[in-house]
Amino acid sequence: MRFSLGSSLLLLSSAAAYTPEPTDQTDAVAAKSFETLKNAVADGSLKKELATRGVSQECTIANAAVRKEYADLSDAEKTDYIDAVRCLMTKPSITPPELVPGARTRYDDFVATHMNLTRTIHMTGNFLSWHRYFVYTWETALRDECGYKGYQPYWNWVKSSMDPIHSPYMDGSPTSQGGNGVYAPHKCTPFVNNSTLCIPQAEGGGCVETGPYGVITANISATSPTFFPDSGDVPVGPMFSYSPRCLKRDISPWMTSQWLTDNHTMELFASPSHDIAVFQDLLQIDQPQGPICVHSAGHFTWNGDPGGDVYNSPGDPLFWLLHANVDRVWWMWQNQAPIERSFSIAGTRTMANEPPSANATLDDLLDMGFNGDQSPVREHVSTVGGAVLLCLRLK
Repeated sequence: MRFSLGSSLLLLSSAAAYTPEPTDQTDAVAAKSFETLKNAVADGSLKKELATRGVSQECTIANAAVRKEYADLSDAEKTDYIDAVRCLMTKPSITPPELVPGARTRYDDFVATHMNLTRTIHMTGNFLSWHRYFVYTWETALRDECGYKGYQPYWNWVKSSMDPIHSPYMDGSPTSQGGNGVYAPHKCTPFVNNSTLCIPQAEGGGCVETGPYGVITANISATSPTFFPDSGDVPVGPMFSYSPRCLKRDISPWMTSQWLTDNHTMELFASPSHDIAVFQDLLQIDQPQGPICVHSAGHFTWNGDPGGDVYNSPGDPLFWLLHANVDRVWWMWQNQAPIERSFSIAGTRTMANEPPSANATLDDLLDMGFNGDQSPVREHVSTVGGAVLLCLRLK
């Protein structure tokens, strides 16, 4: 996989002039990582390394599919992606209703899988590989079931770090991924695992009424009242029950301007000696500035229901753009040294090792529920090797 570097052109949203933030530092890392990957593929050294663990490499840079930055898509490409997402929201669920009574659509099948596995796919040794495969199964459903011709776009959170509300991702225009929620007074939102941090109220809090998802519902019940603004009627549980409600957001420039900047993201790549454990911790647990990391800051950018609910978070369509970029930064880290880092794995099989569990291994199976086949971690550590389905690159 390789990712397009994007541009710093002046963009106009439907609401106000929007200027993306420069991405020079992280773009440079991405460009260098891509060159390193190309060289490792061209000279055969990556193929040789993958073969030592029984992983094949059939993919080449030339035949790999392309994932692009969402803001760089044409309006037609954005509309094609949105139409495919909405298509999954209309197709019937394939999850047995006795397992997840609240799942009514194919979109819900992905939410249900994430909910069911939450405590074994976050702050674990398989966090990165599981979510890489999860985004792929989603992308495959868009293409195979809804006729989508493109590939999953990503959200370069650096670009919108100073002005997410007017960005092409969240400005509420027809080609955005939906706008802010209507204003609804609420208390600050407690941040996950940190009782002393509370995200200040911004300009939203209520139902999203602008953009292509203004009429969608989150069908599966919420899991906790602490994961979204206290702005009214968001029912909690029973787990997996049917609880239709609107999509709510309170987009937070307070969050993005501190934790999703170019400088902050660069901390993921600051030291060439970082091992995978350090990289994962910086990505999903802690950063020097405080308890928020780029992964959690991404989720709490829209800070609502279901997007801010750790279990239900795929219910907000922005989830998929966020996690495509999480996969991108892992790809950037891996391909700083693709031979040495291809099979790097660290962590246990339970969230923050609670309850204590064995260390994750390359042979552990990644479970996609009813959305795809189980597959071992080793088949998803390289985007040009292993499962050929992950033959991806950037423009």
